[in-house]
Amino acid sequence: MQKPTPVSPSVGGPLRTVSRLVVIVLFEDVDLLDVTGPPEVFSLARRETDEAAGYDVVLAAETMDPVTTGAGVRVLPDLTFDELSERSIDTLIVPGAVEVDGQRGVHPRIDPAVVDRVGQLAERTRRVTSVCVGAHILAAAGLLDGKRATTHWSTAQQLAADHPAVEVDADPIFIREGDVWTGAGISACLDLSLALIADDLGEAVALRVARQLVMYLKRPSGQSQFSVPLEQVSVTRRIEDLRHHIMRNIADPLTVAALAAHAHVSDRQLTRIFKTELGTTPHAYIESARVEVARHQLESTDATLERVASACGFRTVDTLVRAFRRRLDTTPTEYRRRFRTVPAFTPDGDPRG
Repeated sequence: MQKPTPVSPSVGGPLRTVSRLVVIVLFEDVDLLDVTGPPEVFSLARRETDEAAGYDVVLAAETMDPVTTGAGVRVLPDLTFDELSERSIDTLIVPGAVEVDGQRGVHPRIDPAVVDRVGQLAERTRRVTSVCVGAHILAAAGLLDGKRATTHWSTAQQLAADHPAVEVDADPIFIREGDVWTGAGISACLDLSLALIADDLGEAVALRVARQLVMYLKRPSGQSQFSVPLEQVSVTRRIEDLRHHIMRNIADPLTVAALAAHAHVSDRQLTRIFKTELGTTPHAYIESARVEVARHQLESTDATLERVASACGFRTVDTLVRAFRRRLDTTPTEYRRRFRTVPAFTPDGDPRG
């Protein structure tokens, strides 16, 4: 990638206009918001700085034919990849596209021709970014090797498995590694665009843009609070029996000794079985299972935190809160506020909204 040219907003005076070519890669079945979200954010930056931001956002594709997005909406490119061959690019944005299987599993779509084009464009680009599963395209182009990166939580395990040289972190909304930025879920294209503006023009400008979008400048917590944990695949009947036993008895103490006795193995052997087959310890697995049960209760019931903690085996609300902070980087109260699917009720039956 090109070395960045330092550009700083003037202190105590107006921003000077700097031309910044932002290229968004288009291809068939691309996620629509990945494509349309960033231009909206950058256009607000121009408005909030009286055009001083200097962002010139274009959509580039293999040909000038309309591109049909995953939402079925057709989008017209501004220019072709070949027309960019002699131009320097400030920011390259690589969106994603997905396929959904019969079990509603989400898989990234990776076109080798698009991967090749992204690799070529990156050589003339100051900074490269991906949105959602676009990280899989960057990884396939070798642009994430040796770097920490994120993607949508539903494909993070696949990204890590397909590209061992990439350090995948499924929780952050976006990650910056030098001049390479990766974003999480589809709406994270807005968070990522705000972060790019803050990097270029300062947080004061980015904050003004965020207010226009009715968004946080920095979204609280990560995407783990939105994710559905992926089931680890175990290979023995014994570990499957243990997992079912844990869920049936989630409110019980579930000590290592008790689990070992249930499985008719020693404490040490039980720990080794969990580590080998599930990649974790019995304690960590049990805590994760309890958090999942607590999430369901917070979403679907109006039970008090004390009752939720007891029903899930946490014993105290403090223990429940600490587990939520470790696993989801949020609190049970905040989680319920965001994800409740039934109304809360006061003791006399009046809804609280």
